[in-house]
Amino acid sequence: MGTALDIKIKRANKVYHAGEVLSGVVVISSKDSVQHQGVSLTMEGTVNLQLSAKSVGVFEAFYNSVKPIQIINSTIEMVKPGKFPSGKTEIPFEFPLHVKGNKVLYETYHGVFVNIQPQKGKLTPSPVDFTITPETLQNVKERAFLPKFLLRGRLNSTNCVITQPLTGELVVESSEAAIRSVELQLVRVETCGCAEGYARDATEIQNIQIADGDVCRGLSVPIYMVFPRLFTCPTLETTNFKVEFEVNIVVLLHPDHLITENFPLKLCRI
Repeated sequence: MGTALDIKIKRANKVYHAGEVLSGVVVISSKDSVQHQGVSLTMEGTVNLQLSAKSVGVFEAFYNSVKPIQIINSTIEMVKPGKFPSGKTEIPFEFPLHVKGNKVLYETYHGVFVNIQPQKGKLTPSPVDFTITPETLQNVKERAFLPKFLLRGRLNSTNCVITQPLTGELVVESSEAAIRSVELQLVRVETCGCAEGYARDATEIQNIQIADGDVCRGLSVPIYMVFPRLFTCPTLETTNFKVEFEVNIVVLLHPDHLITENFPLKLCRI
């Protein structure tokens, strides 16, 4: 005798927001009648903080002290003890999505340190005009050996709607050295910690080339980047973890000079 159990959600789109109702049916199939001690269904939502291999030997105290953060936990009794007849039995259910206490229903997300089991916010545009020269670069050991160059540009906003592209422009005003490539690098920065310490992990999640070869001087090069759905989420900051994003404008000059300018981003879903 074999019995199969399946859970089917009514809505094809599996994206839900706080306050909505999750509904569906539990399907029980059996060739023969089945005696049972009752059926209950539990819905749980958690934030898991995970240990990165990079932090082994440094991060154990934090890892052992922080348990998964539970943001939703709800159980309903669907059927009292009894017997299911042979064939297929469908039991409908509904779960209201209410968080525990003052917790926030974060958007589902999987990263290096943080896994989250949606969240909306307000957005204020914040355009950034920038100029890149040898003098503006940070962490340069031999500035005198860099070729002279002048790059100007604009990011239309560093406060970004996650479903809309990051846009702007870059203009090479002058450069003594020929340009090999101009790229946009999207970086995710995860920070986890507690009283015992913090660990920070930066991961490149997307890199796109916006110019190839020696760019014409004075020509406006469009900046356009779509945020990857599976690797981004709204910017988060809580007591135990942060998920932040940055974009780097990377210019490679002949013969082998790498220029990088960093811009913090704030992602939001509205």
